[in-house]
Amino acid sequence: MDKIKIAIQKSGRLNEDSLRILKDCGISIDNGRDQLKADARDFPMEVLYLRNGDIPQYLRDGVVDIAIIGENVLFEKGSDIGVSARLGFSKCRVSLALPKSERYSSMADLKGKRIATSYPNTVRHFLDKAGVEAELHIINGSVEIAPNIGLADAICDIVSSGSTLFKNNLKEVEVFLQSEAVLAVSPKIGPAQEAILERLRFRIQSVLKARQNKYVLMNAPNEKLEEIIALLPGMRSPTVLPLAEEGWSSVHTVINREHFWEVLDKVKKAGAEGILVCPIEKMVL
Repeated sequence: MDKIKIAIQKSGRLNEDSLRILKDCGISIDNGRDQLKADARDFPMEVLYLRNGDIPQYLRDGVVDIAIIGENVLFEKGSDIGVSARLGFSKCRVSLALPKSERYSSMADLKGKRIATSYPNTVRHFLDKAGVEAELHIINGSVEIAPNIGLADAICDIVSSGSTLFKNNLKEVEVFLQSEAVLAVSPKIGPAQEAILERLRFRIQSVLKARQNKYVLMNAPNEKLEEIIALLPGMRSPTVLPLAEEGWSSVHTVINREHFWEVLDKVKKAGAEGILVCPIEKMVL
């Protein structure tokens, strides 16, 4: 039977989030302790656990068909590799930071400076774009300490909350790249694997849509029904069913998490009662 081979990070936050989205897609992975390869029980998929930085080359060589990988790693080591879907988790940014005491007005201030980074290709891309020449020091890990020990004048690294920069007396001055987990595709993927990828992509889109929404049921007095319906977006429109109690209807709808409490406050003021919120595992698109 044809299978699709997917690479995910061997360990860390991206590993956990990748396994979670596969599980939410109904794909169970038989991954025993310290296994580097595992099969899915209920989907034609084989999982390879790899070092994050090695994944782009595995995709390029066709060893794996697809991968869940940070966009920042793909920009640095696999800019020639296509992206099938943005996954909305493991968000971070690749930023330039300087000591807090340093003045900074534009990229031109970096001329002749020493920049420590684990992302030389990314830094060179943005320096070239700005027409700035600077000296790069390539470091793997603990980049933030470089200015404090005199190794560099600035750094470029992944930033999430900014707390690590703060602890090392650094300030973020430029955001080179906004990153999140993506589903990357090998240029050598075969037709059979393409068909499996399409099935997986449908499941992922359904899960991501569900994560952004909540399913809500409520009872509404018929004289306020039009007013309440006008407040509810739904996927297309709310579902309205008559109740056994005369003068009342049951309203079912989907509300985006971003506007959820705002909408609920409005429908409650409009007369809705018995509001029930249900989680959504998947939404069939």
